[in-house]
Formats: sequence, structure tokens, C-alpha cells
Amino acid sequence: MSSHEAGSLHAQGQAPAWLEVPEDVNALLTPIWPATAFKPDQVGDAAAKGVLQVGGLTVAQIAEQVGTPAYVIDETDFRSRAQAFAAEFERAFAHLAGAHVHYAAKSLITVGIAGWLAQDGLAVDVCSGGELEIVLRGGILPQRITFHGSNKSDEELAQAMDLGVDLIVIDSLAEIDQVARLAAAGGWEPPVMLRCSIGIEAHTHEFIATSHEDQKFGLSVADGSAMAGVRRVLEHPALRLRGIHTHIGSQIFDTEAFRHAISRMARLTAQIEREHDLVLPELGLGGGFGVPYTTGHDPAGPAEIADGMAGYLERECRAEGIAVPHVTVEPGRAIAGPAGITLYTVGTVKPVTLDGGFTRLYVSVDGGMSDNIRTALYGADYSATLASRYSTAPPQLARVVGKHCESGDIVVKDEYLPADIAAGDLLAVPVTGAYCHSMSSNYNAIRRPPIVSVKDGLLTVLVRRESMDDLLARDLYA
Repeated sequence: MSSHEAGSLHAQGQAPAWLEVPEDVNALLTPIWPATAFKPDQVGDAAAKGVLQVGGLTVAQIAEQVGTPAYVIDETDFRSRAQAFAAEFERAFAHLAGAHVHYAAKSLITVGIAGWLAQDGLAVDVCSGGELEIVLRGGILPQRITFHGSNKSDEELAQAMDLGVDLIVIDSLAEIDQVARLAAAGGWEPPVMLRCSIGIEAHTHEFIATSHEDQKFGLSVADGSAMAGVRRVLEHPALRLRGIHTHIGSQIFDTEAFRHAISRMARLTAQIEREHDLVLPELGLGGGFGVPYTTGHDPAGPAEIADGMAGYLERECRAEGIAVPHVTVEPGRAIAGPAGITLYTVGTVKPVTLDGGFTRLYVSVDGGMSDNIRTALYGADYSATLASRYSTAPPQLARVVGKHCESGDIVVKDEYLPADIAAGDLLAVPVTGAYCHSMSSNYNAIRRPPIVSVKDGLLTVLVRRESMDDLLARDLYA
């Protein structure tokens, strides 16, 4: 039997178990919205009741200035999350060898956002020459940059080493020789880490200990590649091995999976140190800390994560008889995700009756999978709210869809929206700060939205909306 092209996103009937019918369809569920977001309940001006505000501006004011769709970043929320991660890891690891937070640029990066990170003292990890250039222009010093990636070019590596980035995370045996060749030619002595695949894959509350070597990242511990990589790095006099690194997954909601990862990484560190009579001063534990996209998500916060990881590492290193290394972690989504919303204008609204008499309201917006591919790509869950007015209509189970020529063009699979939602209404989708702009496209020749930051009633355009000239700039026949 062939599957539907939209896969698991094809219409399935009733709402998921975690989605409850709201008592008030206008209410905001605080944990999934930026810190400054709110809807007035009772105000003197009735027209303002129920209108979403963020960063001191109403969504109508934002839409009037930059149009829709638009990515909106609550600067206060973003920076407070970044500062909280930095502070909590510094506190939790202060009695050990310390810890640093490296913001994962892949989640969301602009020159302006890099400037915030530079001002707030965070380091950054990048995965390409493009990301490297953006963070440099934002004021991040090379000494605070880690370079990741599974297929780095000679050009990217040479630039990183010439700049003197803090660390290059090597992903394969071939890359060891590549970095060594370039380092010898340029007279550089880059500090490196080896990314290791340790047989743990974490997804929210699950960890599965089989079949994780069959993926593109890292050097496998199981097949001996990791230890072979250590030996090869040590054979090259230009390379300075600073430690090992792992990343076990995304949307990890508690610290249990990290306990298993830390145990295996401590064991591997001890093995390397004993076999080669050296001390590895640093350990990279990756990121993947979860965020609440819906009411069905309940992730741990920075303090709980930091305390859990510090406790696990201290215990495991003591058991292995080795010194506790300095730790780096790489949150991206956990900082950027909840700080962002996407603002849309509603177009077509279509009730669709399914088998058994069940009706779903299809609410089309002026964006879609070009500005948020995650629902179509991963089956990701999102929430939404009517943002531009108060409604007295009852809640209706709805699906928010885009304007693209794909049945899988879905932004929000399941949400209760007011039954009177109509063309011209503004709709807001929270927790879109991470991996929406980063993974956006021009599918159907749609121009990508702007990114704006809001704070204290002021709007700043970080990245302007693409123009038609932008869209055609590379078309030599245009």
C-alpha cells in the first residue's frame, strides 16, 4: 500500500490526547509564549481586549510596520534565556573545572543577534563558513567560536585556523588528515576535539541503545573509530587534542539521557588518558535541550539541566579515577525557540467534513512550509492563537495550513481556534525562534519573511523581507 504524500500529517480525525478543549479560546498559555507576551483581559479600550502584545507592541502595530508573515523575536526573552544558561552552568560547575555555554548558531543567527551574544559574553558554535562570517560581523571574537560540521571544506577550515577559532570539532578520520594537512601548510596548531558516536540517541524522554551508529555524525566508539581517531590526531604534531565531544539528540526534556551519555564519555575519556598517558582538559556534551512547543511538553530548565549534568559528571569521573574536565554545552533551540513567534494573516477558512461526521476547520495563512518546514519535515507540533481581536465564539478544532502547493504544507496540525476566525485576522504561532528562519526557503517563489526584534515598545528590523529583486538576483535571465 502506498502512503499519502503528506505522510503522518494527512487528516486523521480527532484531536491528540494532550490537546484539551480550552475554557477560554482567547487565553495564552504562558509557558509557550515569550516573556513579554500577553493579551489584555479587561481594559478601558474594548478594542484592545484580547489583542496580543509582545515587547510592548501590539501585533497590529508590528504588522503595520513590516507586514506578514513576519518572525518576531522578543529581545528581552532571548537575552534572559541566554544569560540564564550561562549563569546556571557557571554556578553548577564552579566547584569542578568550570563550564561554558556555546550558543548553537544553526538554530537562529543574524548579525544583530550575534551582537547580543557578544555583549552578553556567550561563545558560539558554527557549522559553516556562512555562519562564521555572520557571527564575526556581529562582534564574536574568534577565540569564542567553535567550528562544527560533518563535511567542512578546505576553505572553511583554513579560514577558521587562520582566524584562530577556539576549537575545531573533527567529525571523521578523513577530516583529521584534512585538518593536519592544512595546518602544516599554514603553520597553524589548531586545538581540536573528536566528535564521538556513543550509542545513545535521545528523543524527549526516551533513549535507545541500539542502531545509532548508522548516521553521518561522529566517530563510532563501537567499531573502534573513536580510538583510532585519537591515535591519528596524536600522530600529527600540528594538532592539539583538547578532548572529546558528543551530541545525543534534540528536544531532550530531562537529564536522564545525559546521565547515560556522561557515563560513556567519562569511560571513554579515562580509556584515552590511560592508553596515551595524557589528560584531556575538556569535554563537549552538545545541546538538544527541549522547549515547550505545546501544552504536552514539560522540559527541564537551565538550573535543573546544569545541576543534573554537573552531578552526573562528578560522580562518573570519580568512579573512573580521572579529573573532571571543563565542560562545554551548546543550547540553541532552548534560547531562541521560545523567544520567537511568527505572525500571519489569515486568508481562506474552510471547514472540511471527514469520515464519521467529524469536521476540521482548515485555516490558511499567508506563509507556510517556506517559513516553517518543521511540521512537514519532522511532524513537529505547534500551537497558535487568534492575535488581533477578542472572540466570543466557541472553540473549533482547526488545522493551520500554508499557501504552498503541497498537501503537507501544514504549520499547526491541531489547535482549538475561535469558530469565527476569518480572513484578515492575525494569527500568531509561538516557539518559532529556532529552525524556522534557519531552514526557510523560496518554495513556490515565495519571498522570505523579515526578522524583527521588539523591546520596550520599539521594533528593530534585524533582517528585512526579501524583495522580488532579491528573489531574481541570481537568475541570469531575469
